[in-house]
This record gives sequence, C-alpha cells and structure tokens, in this order.
Amino acid sequence: MQPIALITSPFTDKFSIPRQPGLAPSVISTVSFVGDFDHAASIEGIQQYSHLWLIFEFNQHRSHQWRERVRPPRLGGNKQLGVFATRSPFRPNNLGMSVVKLVDVVVKPQVKLVVSGADLLDQTPIVDIKPYVPYVDAIPEASSAFAGDEPNQLEVCFSAIAEAFIDELTSNAAKSEHYQNLRQVIIEVLRQDPRPAYHASKQPERHYVSQLYDLELNWYVTGQCLTITEIRQQKDF
Repeated sequence: MQPIALITSPFTDKFSIPRQPGLAPSVISTVSFVGDFDHAASIEGIQQYSHLWLIFEFNQHRSHQWRERVRPPRLGGNKQLGVFATRSPFRPNNLGMSVVKLVDVVVKPQVKLVVSGADLLDQTPIVDIKPYVPYVDAIPEASSAFAGDEPNQLEVCFSAIAEAFIDELTSNAAKSEHYQNLRQVIIEVLRQDPRPAYHASKQPERHYVSQLYDLELNWYVTGQCLTITEIRQQKDF
C-alpha cells in the first residue's frame, strides 16, 4: 500500500487537532496527489459529491506498538476500551478515516482537492479517497453509547494582545489568504477543549500552547471560558 496524496493542513502538532472531522468546518486543507496518481483522469466526476471519505495513515504511529486496550479522551482518559471499539490511532495497521466537505477541485499544475473540516495532521499520507454517499453512509438510527453527542464547547475569548495580532496579520492581503478565517478557525479548534481530561479536573490553572499554521497560541481555561493570552508567529511568512 502506498500513499496516493498528502494533505496540507493548519495542524502542525497533534495537540489541539479536533478529535473528529467536521468539528472545525472553517479549517481549509488541500489534498495533493503524488507520483503516478497525479492525473486528472483519476478524479473525473468527483465534483458530483459534496463530501468525501479520506482513508489515511497515522504515520507518526509507525514506530508504536498497537494496543489492545486504549483510554478514549471522551471517557476522561481513565476508563479503557478495546481498540476496535474506539477511533484511537494506536491500531494494528495505523489506518484512519475522515469525512470532509469538498470545496474545490484543481487539476493544474498538480491535481488537488480543497476540503474543509479535516482533522488530519499536516502532511498526513492519504491512501484512498471514496465518495460519501448519503443514502448508505448516513444512518439516522445509529447509536453510540459514549460518543453519541457533540462534546460541550467552551467560550473562546481573546486578550487585547491576541486580538491585535490577528488584526495585524489578517490586514495584509497576502497573509490573509494564507490564514483564511483565522479567528474563526482558532475558535472552532479550541472550543472543543483540547486538554487531556485529567488536566481539566486536576490542573485547572495550567497554561497550554497550541500550534496552528506557523502560529503559537498561548491559552488557559477558567470555568467554561478559554482565554488566548498571546499569539506568536514561529517563522516569517
């Protein structure tokens, strides 16, 4: 099995990546086909679909041994379940799947799919793409015992320093195109509360750093409010 494409996303670090696809719909990513798969003929007709399944490899887990039992974040990080009863990345074949919205199709100079709502680390290998077909893929009566509902969302607040940084960054035309919907992307990514569950209960005063694009977001949580204290750029754009 070999990658057919690589995804370019704002997520340069595993911490803070949404735990499911679609939770941050403003996040725009690009799936770029590689090697022998970089041919427009292979995606002919794909515009007929609003959403796609991305089958991908958890490539940063290649060196990790798979686990029979894992600790899902939604259960507080304390209760264990069998790996096949979860979406944990610690799997025998390191495969994952995410449904994304198809935004645009580019065929020159390289075949690319622009998608929204992806929850994939930057440069994740894509090993297959399949169309999302609502009449068979959407099952209204399906149930899930411990992850059936969307998790509670925090209110995301920005300090004056953070607000000023965003305004300055997005006021530049070239940079604003790179950081599309930056403020909304930050809100959608952080409102899901990326903290490990045991931190939230035992270390409520702790400060955190999240990586997004080439930005470093510094934040902490008080009650149901997540406050971004500062945003720093790690490298020149």
